[in-house]
Amino acid sequence: MDPELSRRQFTAMLAATGALPFLATSPAAAHGPGVPGQHRGVPEDELWRWGAADLAAAIAARRVSAREATESVLARLHAVDPTVNAVAEVLEAEALAAADAADRAVAAGEVLGPLHGVPITTKINVDLEGHPTTNGVVAFRDRIAEEDSAAVATLRSGGAIVVGRSNVPAFSFRWFSDNDLHGRTLNPWDPALTPGGSSGGAAAATAVGIGPIAHGTDIAGSVRYPAYCCGVAGIRPSLGVVPNYNPSGAGTPRTITNQLMSTGGLLARQVGDLRLGLPVLARPDVRDSWWQPAPPPPQGRHRGLKVAVVRDLEGFTPDPAVAIGLDNAAGALGAAGYQVEHIAPPHFRELAELWSPLVITEARFGFAQAIEQYGDEKVRTAMATWLAVTPELDLRAFSAAFGRRDQILREWRLFLQEHPILITPVSWQRPFPVDYDQLGPDAFREILHAQSPVLAIALLGLPGLTVPTGVVDGVPTGVQVVAERFREDLCFDAGEVIEEAHPMGTPIDPRL
Repeated sequence: MDPELSRRQFTAMLAATGALPFLATSPAAAHGPGVPGQHRGVPEDELWRWGAADLAAAIAARRVSAREATESVLARLHAVDPTVNAVAEVLEAEALAAADAADRAVAAGEVLGPLHGVPITTKINVDLEGHPTTNGVVAFRDRIAEEDSAAVATLRSGGAIVVGRSNVPAFSFRWFSDNDLHGRTLNPWDPALTPGGSSGGAAAATAVGIGPIAHGTDIAGSVRYPAYCCGVAGIRPSLGVVPNYNPSGAGTPRTITNQLMSTGGLLARQVGDLRLGLPVLARPDVRDSWWQPAPPPPQGRHRGLKVAVVRDLEGFTPDPAVAIGLDNAAGALGAAGYQVEHIAPPHFRELAELWSPLVITEARFGFAQAIEQYGDEKVRTAMATWLAVTPELDLRAFSAAFGRRDQILREWRLFLQEHPILITPVSWQRPFPVDYDQLGPDAFREILHAQSPVLAIALLGLPGLTVPTGVVDGVPTGVQVVAERFREDLCFDAGEVIEEAHPMGTPIDPRL
């Protein structure tokens, strides 16, 4: 069987079901993969190099087995994870048993999920039945989950095989992935730089070949920033698209900022794998009161749309590497027929500066005390500094800030009617040196200023996609692609154009 034909048939079959709206308008659904080289020319004893769509298609076509794919990824994990420390818990026995069950399902002719037999990692801050949800906290090492989180349940229901659980900072509350329980995750491109946080383990694992897809979570850029730091793609979907329910936390009421800004997402080496995986992660789970079925995107060709690129903005100066990434993205989109303009949506800075007062005001009531009681020294320092540089809002000011958010969101959505795609930096700076948030208030203010693009999008509940745009001085750079709510398809379309023009060559061996 022609392996490329099998992949096209498999992807088209999924799109034709109508059950995967993010996939329905994919160029890959009609024409095969948008990014060459996912498996062509790669020996089948190096299945860990393959993308998720290729693996799922090959497993469904019986070209390879789920066990072979899982064994290959586990072998890669054992070879490189002692160096990068991306995986906090390895699930070898469970993963191999699940792979054998997946192969039996193929042999029996059962209906297969979009990720059937694909090895993935999930973040250690979400519940996996029978295992501790440590969230990188020593005191939580024995908190055994009694059932799967929504994220784990949906990914498993789509056929994915969990080979490991990725590392985080303590409480998943830093842009640096280090904790006293599981240790430090290193950036595989440069160990002096952060791999990002809080999904730093997920990003590093994906970059080095420990699974083609990783689960992550994002309230302040925790999917998008690690993807940027490690040279992979990452999607933070629209508010409500992904069910965000963790049974072990159900007894503690979620604050309103957490409800409106925190969501699950995915990281992968190819945008097409995010397009394939997101509908799986978005499967119904009404335990999350915010979950809603995403409407299918309009049909039709999207190239030729207006693209707004935020490059030169008063009060913000991009690092030269960031500017190169923005120019690379703009050039790729322009060459593909998009109408590129350098223009910013309204009130960008004001919007970004609303995030911390809202979230940190609520954090003062409970979360900050939990970090002080159970956190390691670095997360305590980060929280204390964040509290010190952030004004505390009283109820009147807190309510007014949310009202202002509503006004700005209305203006942004009107802006996105005229410019359906928005390109911003992920961060205005290249990845920060390790533990830069430990250097006091001035350094922390610099971090918050740099992270304004990811904070703004989280606050508005819009979809944000990180796409790599090349390597500058040995370090990845990239951009954030933003669209109207529930228009992840536009993000994916633009992202595939950018990555085709600027392939990253991942997975990589750790460059340490």
